[in-house]
Amino acid sequence: MDFRTLFKVTYGMYIVSSKKGDNINAQLSNTVVQISPDPATMLISISKNNYTHECIKESGVFTVSIISDRCEMTDIGPFGFRTGRNYDKFANCSYELGKNGAPYIKDKMCGYIECEVINSHDCCSHTVFIGRVTEAEILNHDLQPMTYDFYHKELKGKLSKNATHYHAEEK
Repeated sequence: MDFRTLFKVTYGMYIVSSKKGDNINAQLSNTVVQISPDPATMLISISKNNYTHECIKESGVFTVSIISDRCEMTDIGPFGFRTGRNYDKFANCSYELGKNGAPYIKDKMCGYIECEVINSHDCCSHTVFIGRVTEAEILNHDLQPMTYDFYHKELKGKLSKNATHYHAEEK
């Protein structure tokens, strides 16, 4: 079997954020899917090892910032490969708190979607969170969403050890 075939499944790139008490956190994600139009419902998959998972479990909310293809690694790099448990991922970026209290990134993002968790499912190393959309806004009509392929080929982005994407190079 050729597991590299899984690299042909298309993905976007997102920053998923949440909160825990007064703390905010976020992470890069390629696993965000709209699964229902009425009510508008989103699905995300988050590693149980990530601080963002802990935040979503506690608060019951998450926000998805849709990364544009105008972003560079300096824009999105702080949201990957380090834990927010002891690092402020928002220190050098422009963000606002949404109506649900979770932050969304403003600069170079296509838009954002706020969700309230209505269900979750244990998927071994990850939890799938299903959220009802409570707010959404296009931030810039001229920007196009970044694809996972663009992230790897153009920005030379790497896989996190907690990524949902299959690690073919490790098998």
